[in-house]
Amino acid sequence: MSSLDRLFAKLRQQGRKALMPFVTAGDPDLGFTAELIGELEKRGAALCEVGFPYSDPIADGPVIQASYTRALAHHIKVPAIFDMLRDVRSRVKFPLVGMVSYAIIHRHGPAAFVQHAREAGLAGLIVPDLLVEESSELAHLCREADLSLVQLVTPTTPRPRAVQIAQSSTGFLYYVSVTGITGERDRLPPQLLDDVRWLRSQTELPICIGFGISRPEHVQLLAPVADGLIVGSAIVRRLEQATSRPRAEVIREIGDYVASLVAALPGASE
Repeated sequence: MSSLDRLFAKLRQQGRKALMPFVTAGDPDLGFTAELIGELEKRGAALCEVGFPYSDPIADGPVIQASYTRALAHHIKVPAIFDMLRDVRSRVKFPLVGMVSYAIIHRHGPAAFVQHAREAGLAGLIVPDLLVEESSELAHLCREADLSLVQLVTPTTPRPRAVQIAQSSTGFLYYVSVTGITGERDRLPPQLLDDVRWLRSQTELPICIGFGISRPEHVQLLAPVADGLIVGSAIVRRLEQATSRPRAEVIREIGDYVASLVAALPGASE
C-alpha cells in the first residue's frame, strides 16, 4: 500500500474525511512554502497538494495563475522545489502530493522526475494535462517507485471514459466539481452530489473533490459523498499578502482558515 492508500484506509476506518489544502511552491518563496506546509499539518489538514509553477495554466483560474507568475518571477526551479520538499518531508508526517504539468515532467524526463519526486518524499503526482490514453509510461514508473498517479474526472467526462480514468488512477481520484477553471464560488452545481455518487458506484478508489470549494458549508455539503475535499484558490489568494504583511501573521491567518474548514468535516470534534 502507498502512503495515500494507508491514509485513506485509516480515515475510512475512523469515519473521517480528508481536507487537502493546495499551495504554490515558491510563492512568495520556498521558505514561506515550507513554513506554511508545516502550519497546515498542525491545523488538521490530512495531506497537502503542492503546485509546481507553470507558465501555461491548464485549468487554473486567475488567482492560481497569478501565484504561479509570482513564483516564476523569482526564478523558482524544479530542483529547488524538490530540495524544499525533501526538507519539509523530514518535519511533517502527512503525505505531500505534487500538482505538476506533464510538460514539466517531459522536459525533465519521466524516469528522472519520478525518481526525484520519490526521493523528495512525495506520495503522489496529479498531472492534469496527461491523457489517460497516454498515461501508461508514467503510471508504470510511478508503480515502480510506489508513487500514486492521480488522474482527474470532470463534469463533462463521458461516463465510460470516467470509468477508464478511475481504473488507471492510484491513490485517489480527483473529481473536478465544476466546468471551467479553478476559483472560489458562491454555489456549487446542483447535480454534483449525484455525479459523485454515481462515480463512487464505479470505483473503490477514494474520491476527492476540488475546484470552487472555499466555505465550511461547501465542506458540509460534499463531505457525505467525498473522501476528501481540496481547497486551493481561497488559500492561494491569501499568499499575495505575504509580501506586504508580516509572514507569520499571514501563515497564522491561513492556518485559522484551514482549521475552520477542518472543523466542518464529519468527526472533526471527536
